[in-house]
Amino acid sequence: MELNKALDSINIADSLDKDQLIKIGNQVVSGYETDCDSRKPWEEDLKNWTDLALQVTSTKTFPWPNAANIKYPLLATAAMQFAARAYPTLVPSNGKLVKCRVVGSDPDGQKTARAARISTHMSYQILDEMENWEEDMDKLLISLPIAGTCFKKTYWDSAKQKNCSKLVLPKTLVVNYYCRNLDDAERITEILHLTKRKIKERQNQGIYLEVDIGDPSADSLDPTTSVNGAFQRTANDDETTPYVILEQHTYLDLDEDGYSEPYIVTVEEASKQVLRIVPRFDADGVVLNEKNQVVSIEAIQYYTKYGFIPNPDGGFYDIGFGRLLGPLNNSANTIINQLVDAGSLSNLQAGFIGKGLRIKMGESRFQPGEWKAVNAVGDDLKKQIFPLPVREPSQVLFNLLDLLLKSCKELASVAEIFVGKMPGQNTPATTTMATIEQGMKVFTAVYKRVYRSLTSEFRKIYKLNRTYMNAEEYVSVLDEPVPQSDYQGPVDDIIPGADPTAVSSQEKQQKVQALMQLLQLGTIDPMAVTQLYLEAHEIPEPQKYMRQPQPQPDPKMEAIKAKAQVDQQKAQIDMQTAEHKMQLERATKEQEMQMRAAQVHQELQAKQMQAVLDAKLAQSQHGMKMQQEAQATQMKMATTAMTHQQQMQHQQEANKQTLKKEKSTNGKPKSS
Repeated sequence: MELNKALDSINIADSLDKDQLIKIGNQVVSGYETDCDSRKPWEEDLKNWTDLALQVTSTKTFPWPNAANIKYPLLATAAMQFAARAYPTLVPSNGKLVKCRVVGSDPDGQKTARAARISTHMSYQILDEMENWEEDMDKLLISLPIAGTCFKKTYWDSAKQKNCSKLVLPKTLVVNYYCRNLDDAERITEILHLTKRKIKERQNQGIYLEVDIGDPSADSLDPTTSVNGAFQRTANDDETTPYVILEQHTYLDLDEDGYSEPYIVTVEEASKQVLRIVPRFDADGVVLNEKNQVVSIEAIQYYTKYGFIPNPDGGFYDIGFGRLLGPLNNSANTIINQLVDAGSLSNLQAGFIGKGLRIKMGESRFQPGEWKAVNAVGDDLKKQIFPLPVREPSQVLFNLLDLLLKSCKELASVAEIFVGKMPGQNTPATTTMATIEQGMKVFTAVYKRVYRSLTSEFRKIYKLNRTYMNAEEYVSVLDEPVPQSDYQGPVDDIIPGADPTAVSSQEKQQKVQALMQLLQLGTIDPMAVTQLYLEAHEIPEPQKYMRQPQPQPDPKMEAIKAKAQVDQQKAQIDMQTAEHKMQLERATKEQEMQMRAAQVHQELQAKQMQAVLDAKLAQSQHGMKMQQEAQATQMKMATTAMTHQQQMQHQQEANKQTLKKEKSTNGKPKSS
């Protein structure tokens, strides 16, 4: 099968033939049984530790029926004390569960802003959206000191559309005992118990194959995989009887290229039927060579191991108080029961009655203050009644018990001073603090191991957010638009918000007090110290109490400030001088511009007046010219008229003379 098709498939088992599925089913169950055999002695020890912590009792027949059967709660006390210290430290009350570190230079503050956004979002996501996370963490911190090992399974739930990180108890996660760690394990098998209804739901959704797996049987269930056989008995077979489902994270060579790829195979144990096969890798984890051939595939790790104390024999499962305190606790139980039995024998008394005593044989019981009459004298009673030679509870046993309990408490760090009891009145405070610090050494080492595992779990959630995060939800949590690239940064920036070096509020307060003394030097930030002080005292919402304090004057800083003020004043004077000069130049230029404008305006007015005068002069000249021309015309016309009149007169004169001549010529004038 090609890798791309495998990544896109919901259930690879749909594309495999029946023979392949049978082979894979047998391989899964066989590997699971091999791993179970490798850790079988550890499983028996785990059951004994659990019974001891739960104080499970059974009917005793030795030294007599119903003898004392007291279980001293040393292991339970140690587990509760560890959980009581670790829980409030790992899950802070201020809600800052996750912290994103700022690594490297951050001149513009973008890394700091990204770190604050991621810290707020992931803390809200884990505490509010993942409803059972905090409850599972509480259970883990109770079970871890008893069993020594617990697990968390972190994955994306496609049905609920959110991240999940659930508790997996060591009994239900089977790994070969001689395996080094989870990443190197060839098989990791989780035991699931699913009813018919849940199996059918997954088949209807196409998650599981539609195969016949028969009916579940209560006989195949192991009661120790749930809680304990003494508290939860297996019921008769009915519709709620679950199947035993094996979800194995293993390696298979489905494409037959000689290299086994990581897959998750789900098999029903009794029938060995394969229900589902899905890849345990993504495209980013496939490494190819130049020929586009698969070189290696990085498997996705779903599980996070929480260890208490590393196993000295190199085994996979770490050890806890069950391994360390179990034998001592059993010895203490034995001594306590012996003391109680000795007290019972001493108080109740028993013995022999001789046959020579003439009383009614059988049991005789006495009430307080009761006297019974017998047919015998006192001397006979004394001779015929012989009490058993029983001693009172031994002081040696009592001293031995005290020694055992002290050794157990020193090992478990549950001495009286650590469980809230005050030391003696004359004990110096320094001695008390030194005792507490020394007693916390064991707890501090275990706490740092839990801190490392918690870091690994948070980084798995960070990777899931990188792939499946809903951008709208991210914005709604922060109430501001954020870039989608926030979760593309390095995963190593994610760490728990808890302080791995301070495991108690008293240690945190001591550190803050040391910082408070340094405030007088003026070398640290008062706001940061104030915030640490409020957080160390677990003050809710510390931000609303914070206000910038007035810093103490420093002579060097004051001299620097004075010089800076002189330089600033000089710069201000220079700026003012330059500004005045600029204003003067600006005023001069404005005056020049105004004068130029006035001159131009005057010139325009003069030109306008000259134009008016020229127009009037031209008009008057034109009028005079017209008048002169009119006068000349009139004179010309008058001259012409006079000339014409003179000519007419000369003509008439000429005519008269002509007539006279004619008359004189003709003798008599012609009739007109």
